[in-house]
Amino acid sequence: MESGKNSVKRSLSDKIISGYNEFYFSLVEPLLLRLARARYEKMYRADETEPFISVCMPTYNRAELLIKRSVPSILAQTYENFELVIVGDHCTDRTEELVSKIKDPRIRFYNLPSRGYRYPPTAENHWLCGFIVAANQAIKMARGKWIARIDDDDSWTPDHLEALLRFAQAGNFEFASSQYTEERHGQRRIVNGNEMQGPYYNKIIKPIKGDNPKVGGHLTWLFRSYLKFFKYNLDCRRKSWNRTGDTDFSTRLFKAGVRLGFMEKPLGWYLPRPGEQTVGSEAYKHSAAEKLKHFEFKN
Repeated sequence: MESGKNSVKRSLSDKIISGYNEFYFSLVEPLLLRLARARYEKMYRADETEPFISVCMPTYNRAELLIKRSVPSILAQTYENFELVIVGDHCTDRTEELVSKIKDPRIRFYNLPSRGYRYPPTAENHWLCGFIVAANQAIKMARGKWIARIDDDDSWTPDHLEALLRFAQAGNFEFASSQYTEERHGQRRIVNGNEMQGPYYNKIIKPIKGDNPKVGGHLTWLFRSYLKFFKYNLDCRRKSWNRTGDTDFSTRLFKAGVRLGFMEKPLGWYLPRPGEQTVGSEAYKHSAAEKLKHFEFKN
């Protein structure tokens, strides 16, 4: 998980909006967490063998990649009691057609009816928060007791869901993540999680007594569905530090008091897309003009 952590200069409006959001989240989300626990936590048992999992995937005009990379790795899971919720961000390519050809009743596809202007259209902004509207819709549509996240260019090991679920159940974690394997310029490495009270988050997390859990990249996330009130923040780009949507999301989970668990095992792959040599923000910077054309806002 990359943070978009380099500090940036912000406009006055960015400072006001991001400051208000931080204040609002700090007041409301801990309260909503306590209410959700009071109502739903008793439904989660460590000995439950096959709770229903919703796998949530946002996508935008990557039909071939989705069909060849992410979806096969999901359908190959050893844990089979899941649904795959794919939300297109107003896709205009063959995504819906190709997904419909996969004859698996566990797959649901929904294409957003529009893709209007959301933020200044820069390659960096698309990387920071381009997935957010579709991801929030997918999570809203989820019907499972647990929710897993994956992007259209990610893939999982066959035991991904089963391993994370058993780990979360055994540790009574509300949110679990793990290591994953990343490839940049032909070199692969295992990526560990980042401690919430460590250098990675040092500009946004004030020291808190108690645990210092790790969080892995969002392709490894599994969390209880009563956390659905946590939504990705489209204004994350306005922050001065750690501005990616997933980093903003995990930071708020920690601040609210969600029980976080980290599994020291790589359970996914984050690999370059066809024609690219690297991943994440580096890939966006190397092909900024192409990304701007690909992600152009259209109603």
